[in-house]
Amino acid sequence: MFPRMDGTTMAQIEIPRLGGQRAGGAGRFGNLAKPKDRKGTLRRLSRLFLPFRRTLVLAALLSTLTAAFTVAIPFLIGKVFNTFVPTDRIVDTTVLYPLLLTLLGFYLANALVNILSHSSILRISQKLVRNLRSQFFAKLQRLPLAFFDTTGTGDTMSRIVNDVDLISQSIAATAIQLLESLLTLVGSLAVMFLLNVPLSLSVLGCIPFVFILTHFIARKSRSYFVAQQQSLGKINSLVEESIQNLRIIKAFSKEEDIDTEFSLLNDRLRESGTSAQIYSGLLMPLMNVVNNFTFAVVAIVSGVLSTKEGLLIGTAITFLTYSKRFATPLNQIASMFNTIQSALAGAERVFEVLDRAEERPDDNGALELTHIQGDVEFNQVDFSYDKRTPVLSDISFTAHRGQVIALVGETGSGKTTIVNLLTRFYDADRGVITLDGIPIQQIRRKSLRKCFTVVLQESCLFSATIAESIRYGKPEATDEEVIKAARLAHADQFIQKLPKGYQTEIAINTQSLSQGERQLLAIARAVLSDSPILILDEATSSVDTKTEKDIQKALTTLMAGRTSFLIAHRLSTIKDADQILVISQGRICEMGNHETLLARKGAYYEMVRSQGAGDPQN
Repeated sequence: MFPRMDGTTMAQIEIPRLGGQRAGGAGRFGNLAKPKDRKGTLRRLSRLFLPFRRTLVLAALLSTLTAAFTVAIPFLIGKVFNTFVPTDRIVDTTVLYPLLLTLLGFYLANALVNILSHSSILRISQKLVRNLRSQFFAKLQRLPLAFFDTTGTGDTMSRIVNDVDLISQSIAATAIQLLESLLTLVGSLAVMFLLNVPLSLSVLGCIPFVFILTHFIARKSRSYFVAQQQSLGKINSLVEESIQNLRIIKAFSKEEDIDTEFSLLNDRLRESGTSAQIYSGLLMPLMNVVNNFTFAVVAIVSGVLSTKEGLLIGTAITFLTYSKRFATPLNQIASMFNTIQSALAGAERVFEVLDRAEERPDDNGALELTHIQGDVEFNQVDFSYDKRTPVLSDISFTAHRGQVIALVGETGSGKTTIVNLLTRFYDADRGVITLDGIPIQQIRRKSLRKCFTVVLQESCLFSATIAESIRYGKPEATDEEVIKAARLAHADQFIQKLPKGYQTEIAINTQSLSQGERQLLAIARAVLSDSPILILDEATSSVDTKTEKDIQKALTTLMAGRTSFLIAHRLSTIKDADQILVISQGRICEMGNHETLLARKGAYYEMVRSQGAGDPQN
């Protein structure tokens, strides 16, 4: 088994259960779970319709008219045939012609009403999709970073695109059809019993067969529809991951491995999709068998009653028509169960994200900060991502306004986690973090994060122009301010060489800019934001030594009067820091300035020595 990028092997990849009892079904996907709360999910879907009550009422009225026309047409057809008098071999044209005109009018009216009703529900379904996607996307903005740390991007995209589409298709296909089918069924039964009870009972004989088939097929197909949606999400995740990391895949010659992994997942999707479609596809042929059997029974009974009881030929034809049309709504209702199963599978995946716990809301009375000084204090702070394995333990230090605090240590020691706690991307498990003496939990998040300018190790740019990318943190900035910030970050020189200068369009994954140039744009964005606290997480790691020195000069000016946190592996970049925190295994093992720490000849001394030659003090 070859390893995945997350360290698992294909043997470890399992389709997760949604919860609840195991669903029926056989084969590889037979152990997949049923929807957690089918009734609750249906109720929740129905509540989504509430904003469209008026349109729904109109669509329901139109559907009632459609059902009325559908019930009336077979009755009128019977009346047409009854205008023929067999004994006299004549046709009562005075009755026939008005009936034919009425029948034609009913057909035309039925077609018009049908178009209007279905157009109404289609508009509703598209508006519902728009609202649901908006809710989903807004929810993503409110979720904590922990969600994105544990959820594949492709799977999340599959939920907002494929699963929401599935809900829309199911609504458009079933909402009006279900109402029409029920009304047609009830209306047909009422007319049939009024015309002839024995014939009506012969038609009703098909109902037990319909319910037996529906129950059997729905039970078998449910788990496969769930598996189909989950497999689709996994494939989307793998495709997104592969495209994003294509250079790494090629560099390590993993094309065949990725292709094999995709093929395995694709086979799972094929198996679940094929099984789902086979079982759902069985419904209509089997229902047609029941339909034809019912038609034959009605024909036989009608013939007997016509010869023995004098049943009118028009009544017999009416019942034969009803027997075909009576089974049609039953077929539609039965087939809707499969559509609903598919919709529930998609809806649960969407609601699963919508129900995720959001970032802890601001406390009542949370403060809006003004006139920030920039004093930061950590007091006995502990943190773990999974609430089991400690990442930070007993972190305590103070950073005063204008000081430069450097965080150094081996990879994974917890340096970036410290600044993530400061910006409240995560909340500490224990201890207190204060800004100007105020616990950060008592500050509004939006207000708190305005205090920080962050430059990450991996520069993040959006699809926009160069100027818009720099202006991201300060939309009101003028062109002159943008250019000034770019010059300070030493980005202006390469920007001017671009085809359209500051108006050059860049894409999120563009290769037209080097990593160093992208980093310079990120630094220019930080310069323009002009926040009181600056966080640089390996901000110069992607630039050459000469450019790094130039940027350091610019950053020295930028950091003047600001509290700055520097995370760096190149210790030469933090020699002038006011305070250096040496982090090891989630704890501060040493604290002091460059000279003090070197004099101790402890962990910091060894780190400097490992990056230089000989004794750092010589």
